[in-house]
Amino acid sequence: MPITYDSIEPPHRLRVLQELRLPIDAVRWGGAWRRIRRERTERPQLVVLVPGFGATHRSLLPLGAFLRRLGHEVSDWGLGRNTGNAQALLEALAERVTERARKAGRAVSLVGWSLGGYLSRELARDHPEAVRKVVTLGSPVIGGPRLTALARWYRSRGYDLEEIERLVAERYATPLEVPVAAIYSKRDGVVAWEACIDRWSPNTRHVEVTEGHFGMGFAPRVWSIVAEELESP
Repeated sequence: MPITYDSIEPPHRLRVLQELRLPIDAVRWGGAWRRIRRERTERPQLVVLVPGFGATHRSLLPLGAFLRRLGHEVSDWGLGRNTGNAQALLEALAERVTERARKAGRAVSLVGWSLGGYLSRELARDHPEAVRKVVTLGSPVIGGPRLTALARWYRSRGYDLEEIERLVAERYATPLEVPVAAIYSKRDGVVAWEACIDRWSPNTRHVEVTEGHFGMGFAPRVWSIVAEELESP
């Protein structure tokens, strides 16, 4: 199946600068954090959290603490900092997730932020037997780094962005069978929001939020959506 899409550009520079609003947003979320759900889930899941480019497991500690409080069994990805080397990280993460699923005797749910969400989706594509569900936060599913604010960084280090884009599209030849909840925002200043829309995988459900890219991992509304998605099939 050929993967084609209209011309999409990386986020405008002004949109990138708006990501600096995170401290202001955090103050605005204060009341919502106090009202956030407290009751434990009746469907606890095995959950692995996968950080975005340049981040470590620490970026997802607050979300992980929230999910544990609800009764989920949460672990980090165990690979340190996300270096951006998608292929190497995908292979290492697949080994860890498939082993955890094997030992537990049931599939794992993956929650990935940005590039971490892309890795989670592709792991599920390759190992559907080991993954129950994927929830992504501001994750590009087409275009690779070219449609992100990091395009220049990747180019400066010798990455061929057009080749990466082609390889990303080629992976759609293998259907994505695992359900995916794709959380995206038109305020995203890191990933072009259009690049987060998967028009080729019927099992993908899109959920729009108003937070910026860096706010998604900390916003109470996003946490609530993640919790709801983990409980649904």
